[in-house]
Order: sequence, then C-alpha cells, then structure tokens
Amino acid sequence: MAHSATNFSSDRSLTDVLAAPFKAVGRTLISIAESGPRMEQVRRLNAISDEELAERGLTRADVVRRIFGGSIYL
Repeated sequence: MAHSATNFSSDRSLTDVLAAPFKAVGRTLISIAESGPRMEQVRRLNAISDEELAERGLTRADVVRRIFGGSIYL
C-alpha cells in the first residue's frame, strides 16, 4: 500500500490571503470603468495629435472637460 505525504504549506502570507478579495473587487471596478463610453472617448482623444486639436481650436483639457462633464477637476 502506498502512502504519500502532502505538504500544504504555501508561499502566500496571511496578508495576501486577506487582501485577495479586495484586490479582486478593485480589478473589477477598474474593468467596469475602462469599458465605459467615456473611456472610449478618451481613447479617441489620445489618438488625436496636439496639432490636430490646435487646428480645431481645442485643447486636451477642454475635450476632457466635455467628456467628463464636470465630474472631475482639472
């Protein structure tokens, strides 16, 4: 009959184990925010050069204010 010993020790500390659910919630919230329509507009803004914005008479700060509608402070 074969016997085996299993060592369940792990390299993860108690702090890592306790922090894991909070890290998961944080990653989920970031994922939700990044998939929103505002972030898509920010991605499009980032694809435009400063020269193109200047031709349109805009600055990045103006466009960001329009996108976020006063919900952030610049």
